Amino acid sequence: MNAPIRSWSEQQAFGVCQWWAEKLNVKTEQVRLSFIYLSFITAGAHLVVYLVMAFVLAHKERIKQPFKRRSTVWDL
Repeated sequence: MNAPIRSWSEQQAFGVCQWWAEKLNVKTEQVRLSFIYLSFITAGAHLVVYLVMAFVLAHKERIKQPFKRRSTVWDL
């Protein structure tokens, strides 16, 4: 019962918690629980940070592209 709900929610999420878990080398569930606990402490202000991180992760290649080294001046 719990496994289909968990897999559906993980597919619908933006992948922010999974990305943080990989970077910090912790379980994804621990990162998700920390976001839940932060919601009680900060009254939902972390939700804005979460959405900004989701936007950055979705557009990561476009953000990095202007800073990429070009081989010649004519490569745009």
